Parts: sequence; structure tokens; C-alpha cells
Amino acid sequence: MTKPLKSVPLNERALSLLKTLVSRYIKEGQPVGSRTLSRDCSLDLSPATIRNVMADLEDLGLIISPHTSAGRVPTVQGYRLFVDSLIQVQPVEIEERLRLRQQLLEPTEYNSQSLLSQASALLADTTHLAGVVMLPRQEVQTLRHVEFLSLSGKRVLVILVINETNVQNSIIQTQQDFSSSELQQAANYLNAAFAGKDIKAVRKNLLKEMKAARIDMNNLMQTLEEVATKAFEEPLTPAANTGDYVLAGQTNLMGMAGAADMDKLRHLFDAFNQKQDILHLLDQALNSNGVQIFIGEESGYDILDEYSIVTSPYRVDGQTVGVLGVIGPTRMAYERVIPIVDLTAQLLSSALK
Repeated sequence: MTKPLKSVPLNERALSLLKTLVSRYIKEGQPVGSRTLSRDCSLDLSPATIRNVMADLEDLGLIISPHTSAGRVPTVQGYRLFVDSLIQVQPVEIEERLRLRQQLLEPTEYNSQSLLSQASALLADTTHLAGVVMLPRQEVQTLRHVEFLSLSGKRVLVILVINETNVQNSIIQTQQDFSSSELQQAANYLNAAFAGKDIKAVRKNLLKEMKAARIDMNNLMQTLEEVATKAFEEPLTPAANTGDYVLAGQTNLMGMAGAADMDKLRHLFDAFNQKQDILHLLDQALNSNGVQIFIGEESGYDILDEYSIVTSPYRVDGQTVGVLGVIGPTRMAYERVIPIVDLTAQLLSSALK
């Protein structure tokens, strides 16, 4: 984990040199030496003074000298100070803003799934990093309607309507054949008893409420016990609540990784496929009011030590339902990436309305 920054105030000279060093390293990816800083920095400082300030920054844990190189590179703490206090976020250029708006807001034929995929692809294309969009999370999922249709081979098609528009179909295997009228009776009972209730409560209380009703019709009870309990088993929980995300632009990261980093990149791609670690980070950003950034070790996952994730929540009807963002090397151009992520989240929120 990231070590806490020593509480020593930095003067304007030290902050200026740190900003110049980090900016240069982000741009070129090479350790930055005192000669380069002397040339790039706007301050009139002698090489000896610059070396002294560099030594102080290194003592504070903000920069480090890799191997035997005379140059320095920023640490996670250095990046954090740079991102929080030193960068000037660049507004998204008008042409880029219009392109993002056009592709997310204008197409009327898109459904929500295609909008999420489009947002992920746009983030990847615009930032040249990996774009990720969490599928919407809905804490309350209300049962609106259920239907059962008899199929051959003792199978029943279950149709669940959740939250007005989320329709889920599944096929369950039963122990016996049920007639269409028996299945219709079962559906009528369930719609009368459970429509408008949380799907989790339906699953939890189904058998209890059926027994409490003391149904006299044995055939209906038998149908309900077999068909209804299978219809509301855990695997039928809507996918939006189990956690998933849409990812685009992973190959962008390959062009940024040196030969020594390819093994780390393979582990990152494994994490993309397994999803749990990335989803955990996105979950942490759900309660953020705006852009949140995880830099290297701050994520808590070794596979992300060399990477940063810039996220922003998106909303539907004022409620946060998901998070989107980009994943890239720690030396990404934060001042450009941050406003793009923020704008994309705003546009996706508008599109999902």
C-alpha cells in the first residue's frame, strides 16, 4: 500500500520542479535529470539548487531514482500530489465534445446495453486507453409480472418482468407435465400476491406466504410449489445486479507496455477476464460525487501497481446506477483524461434518460 506522505510543506520552487518532472515523465517515459529540469523549469535556478531540491523531494517519497540512473521518476505519492494540486485540467475541445455528444445522444435506435458499449468504445478511442463501463446497479428490483408457458419434455418457459422494462426469459425443468390452465392459475396467484414487491422478498417469502394462504386447491398448490420456487431461484437474479462491465480498448495498453512490462500486462488482462478485482474498484467509486482516481498501489491490487483508473459515476433520474472510466499506465495524461471521463459520464446519464 502507499506510504503516507510526510507532512513537510513544499515551497513554490519545489512544487514547480515536481510539476515539471512529472509532466516530462508522463510525456516521454524516461527518468528526468537535473539538466532537463533546468532547461524546462521557468524558475532561474542553478544546477546545484535543483539537485538539492530533487534530493528533498526524494527524501519525502515523491520521486525516486530507478536503478543507477541519474534521473528521477515520480512515485505514487508524487503522482497523487501532482493530480490533486498541480495539474490544470484541460477543457474538452469543442470538436471532441460535439463528437461525443453526437455518438451518445443522437442515435435513437440504441438500447441501454448498446449505449454502455458505445460509451466504453468512445472512452477508449478518445483517450487511447482502456475504457470500462459498469452495467447499471439497481438495489431495488421489483416484480411487475410473471408468465408461465408450457413446453415439451416437462419444460416451462418463465417470463419475468422486472422494474417495468427488464424482461427475463428462462426455461425450467419440472417433474411432471403441467397444463396451460394450471400454469395460468399459478401465474395469476403470483401476480396477485407478489406484483410490485422486491424480487428478493419474493424469493425469500414465497413458500411461507403460500402456506400462510392455506390454499384449498391441491393442484394449484402442487403447481406453485414446483414451478414458482424454481422460477425465482437465485440464478434468475437480473444480470444488472450480479455485477458486470463493458470493456474496450485493451489493446491500446499493449502499445504502451515495454518488454519488461508484458508479464504485468498479461496479469492485468487476466483480471479483465475474471472481473472481480476491477468490479470491486468500480464499486468503491459508486458513492463518489465526481471523478475519482486510483493511482498504482492505491487500488490495493498488485496487478494494478503500474496502472491508474480514472472513474466517474453516471446517473439515471438523479440516482447513481453505475461507474465508467479508463484504465491506463500511471503516467497517463491526467489533465486530459479527467475531463473526458467526467463529460462521458454526464452524456451517458443524459442518454439513459
